[in-house]
Amino acid sequence: MKNTFYIIAIIFSLLFITSCSDYLEKEPDTELDIDMVFQNKTKVEAWLAGVYSGIPNPGIDWLNRHGWEIFGDDLTASSRWQQWDWKNLPKIFGEWTPNTSWDGSYWNRMPQNIRQAYIFMERVKALPDSDLPQSEVDNMKAECRFLVAYYYWLMVKTYGPIPFQPDYIVPSDFELSDLMVGQTPFDEIIAYLDNEMLEASKLLPASYQNIEKYGRVTSVMCLTIRAKMLLFAASPLVNGNDWYVGHTNDKDQELFNTTYDPQKWVKAAEACKLLLDLAEASGYQLYKVYNDDGTIDPFTSLESMWWTGFQEGNKEILFPYSRIHDDDNFKYYSSKAITPEFGGGGGLGVYQGLVDAFFTENGLPIDDPESNYVENGFSDSKEVRNTAWKGGTGVEGEVTFSGTYNMYCHREPRFYTAVSFHGGWYPLANRKYDFLRNGLDNNYTHDAPQNGYLVRKKIYPTDSPKTGSWKWRQVFLYRLASSYLDYCEAVNEAYDTRSAREDALVYLNMIRERAGVRKYTLDAVSLNDPNFITVADNQDAMRDIIRRERRVELCAEGTRWDDIRRWKIADQLTEVSGACYGMDFSGTNTSEFFNRTVFQTRVWKNAYYWFPIYIDEINKNPNLTQAPFWE
Repeated sequence: MKNTFYIIAIIFSLLFITSCSDYLEKEPDTELDIDMVFQNKTKVEAWLAGVYSGIPNPGIDWLNRHGWEIFGDDLTASSRWQQWDWKNLPKIFGEWTPNTSWDGSYWNRMPQNIRQAYIFMERVKALPDSDLPQSEVDNMKAECRFLVAYYYWLMVKTYGPIPFQPDYIVPSDFELSDLMVGQTPFDEIIAYLDNEMLEASKLLPASYQNIEKYGRVTSVMCLTIRAKMLLFAASPLVNGNDWYVGHTNDKDQELFNTTYDPQKWVKAAEACKLLLDLAEASGYQLYKVYNDDGTIDPFTSLESMWWTGFQEGNKEILFPYSRIHDDDNFKYYSSKAITPEFGGGGGLGVYQGLVDAFFTENGLPIDDPESNYVENGFSDSKEVRNTAWKGGTGVEGEVTFSGTYNMYCHREPRFYTAVSFHGGWYPLANRKYDFLRNGLDNNYTHDAPQNGYLVRKKIYPTDSPKTGSWKWRQVFLYRLASSYLDYCEAVNEAYDTRSAREDALVYLNMIRERAGVRKYTLDAVSLNDPNFITVADNQDAMRDIIRRERRVELCAEGTRWDDIRRWKIADQLTEVSGACYGMDFSGTNTSEFFNRTVFQTRVWKNAYYWFPIYIDEINKNPNLTQAPFWE
């Protein structure tokens, strides 16, 4: 009976195996006795690949299946793509109930991967005659230990408190009552996962020299997720949020601690610093490309980071996604931002709020009186900067054409490498973008930039679905700049002191230096200082600049949704909870087009801070408590 159950489990698991690297690309036989599986190295590796298969794909998953990029206020997909079953789009318009399906389906999928990991750890053994030594087995088990914790964390981050039975494999002779488990309080789950990730990190290397193992779990990956988890756990959504008073489980335990605990920020800061110290000692660093004169070329650095692999010198990658034969991992995302002329969807844009969030050339936000920002009218000369980048006009060093709308002139480099705008350069077509109605890039259908913008970030300039020309790129979930910003936030919240703020600015300024904008200082400097901008020496001012930096540095990378949730500000953001703006894509000339126009209206309910437990699960298990405000 027990072996029969295992056979069913492995058949199910192996249906979904996708390789994590060359090492994990193994094709197993499925109808095997469990003992036979773990006596064969190839099948052991295949089982491990099945455990890895739960890692979310930052291409199609974050964009469509899971919806992270759509739920936040970075990327806006054409609302009319709903006719092709974009199930996450109706959710942003308020059409979301506990009956609504979700393709991410963590509630069902993650326990399957977790179960396979536990079976693996229980059954795997050294096979000396097959070149599978005990040292490799120990590494594999440590990888699975982390993946179990990571998958649990993905569930908790999505649904809040969940039924939690670590180290438990459902026996073959289980009773139905064994499965009728209520939720465990949020903080208890976090404490357990914290320890598991930390302990797993102690058993794994910081990186692998063997290229075939690239993508396997490292100590750096363990500590990256641990730090991000503790940052979330310290944030306002789950640290002292009185919304959730009385939200209890079947044992009448409060599922959230609604009393603010400042020590959670201390713990998060310490976790972030532990990661950064290990990463930097192991050779991880921000990816930079330099000009001939030795200065950083921010344009080329920011753009080429996405198609420069770890083995090619991009040591910024902390958590790679290495299913190298998974075509969806970047082609799906890219094709949605490429115009129909070249076989793309042409409707994946960015919100006007993101356009406005980028700093000006002098490093100040556009709402700062000293930023020199001009919104209306057109430039009377081309803009030239010190860069080898050709993405501005097709000519090296030129960033904008003469006659460019002023809103898009004299902005920071990250803007130009993240946003495609009317009158900007379209490398694939070897011309300017034309987003006017019935123009070359606006057919005024579902496949058109609905608010006058397309996303540019992560899009290789000459990728073409029409010709099947795709530039290989290293896809990854998290990079060092993200963890720098995690630490900046955590240390600022943990310690309201000048020394803490100075520490935060060290890392914040590394990011700004690479981005080609002036750095911050707590000291008074001239408004015209070419190197520094003075920021007030207080916690609130630091919080503001850190959040602004996260907004632009990490845009379109899947983190914004988590940020606006954990900060508990989603209900306050216009483009998440109300009118969404852009340029008027119905305009047939520039005077009509260049007007801030509402192109859609979103609906927000505070229930949306957590995904609901699907109603069928509630009906099957009466001990479950539905997520807050979904009753």
